[in-house]
Amino acid sequence: MSGYNQSSSIKELIIAIPGAIIAFTLLVSLLAYLFGVFGAEKAAPSKEAAEAAEQKVLANIAPVATVAVAEAGGAHVEKSGEEIVKGVCIACHGVGALGAPKIGNAGDWGPRIAQGYETLVKHAIEGIRSMPARGGNAELTDHEVADAVAYMANQAGAKFDPASLKK
Repeated sequence: MSGYNQSSSIKELIIAIPGAIIAFTLLVSLLAYLFGVFGAEKAAPSKEAAEAAEQKVLANIAPVATVAVAEAGGAHVEKSGEEIVKGVCIACHGVGALGAPKIGNAGDWGPRIAQGYETLVKHAIEGIRSMPARGGNAELTDHEVADAVAYMANQAGAKFDPASLKK
C-alpha cells in the first residue's frame, strides 16, 4: 500500500482548524485595535468636543413643544375673528376635516351662508354634526365665535357684519 496514514491526517486537521480560527481572530483584533475600534482610549476626544457632542445629543432628544398652563382667574382678552380662526378653526376648516367647509371655498360655504348669519353663529356656539360647541374651545365668548363665523364666511363671499348680531 501507499504510505498514506489517515489517522495522522485527521490529527493534523484537528490541530490546524482551531489554530486557523485563533490566528484569524487575533489578526482581526489587531487590525481593529490599530484602526480605533478598541483603541478609543488612546485617542480620547477633547473636553470641548465631548461637551459639544453632549449638547447635540441633548438638543436631539429635547421635547418638540412644551405646555404652559396659565393661572386660572385671569381676565379674558377678546380676540378678533381672524385670530380665532387662525388659532382654533383652521384645524378643521383649513383642510375640510369631517366635512367642515373649507375657508375661502364658496362652494362649501354657499348653502351655509344661505341659512343666515344668526343660524351659523348658533350652530358654531352649540355645535353641529361633527363640530364641537365653540369649535372645541370652551373659553371663547359668543362674540368671539360670531366674529370667527363672520370672518370665515366672508372669505367665501358672504357680507356678514358681526356688529349686526343682536347682543
